[in-house]
Amino acid sequence: MPFTIDPSDSRPIYVQIMDEIRRAIVVGAFAPDDPLPSVRQLAGDLRVNPNTVSQAYREMERDGLVYVQRGQGTFVGSARPLEDDRRALLAEVAQRALIEAHRHGLGVEEFIDAIRAAAGAAPTRTSSE
Repeated sequence: MPFTIDPSDSRPIYVQIMDEIRRAIVVGAFAPDDPLPSVRQLAGDLRVNPNTVSQAYREMERDGLVYVQRGQGTFVGSARPLEDDRRALLAEVAQRALIEAHRHGLGVEEFIDAIRAAAGAAPTRTSSE
């Protein structure tokens, strides 16, 4: 799964990396015990300093989201409840969307109506997909 970072985002790059990995876990791109890309590989792919990726991995290890096996790499942990992560992801997406809507001069109700209209025009997905 490709990770992306946004240099114009106000969040530090290591936080963006953490958020991308969390998102990948929540949407099922990574399962418990799956290996994450090596620090050097991910740093090269994202064109960031390897220390930045290391910092993200260390923070996620402290949170119990990943674990490290010396000489083998970093792996997705299984200690965090997926539903809590899904709720957190939803809250983050909603917050970012509201900030963008506000930046473009849209009110909350107008924005919600636009989302409903877009959802009505888009193919329906169930939460189990």
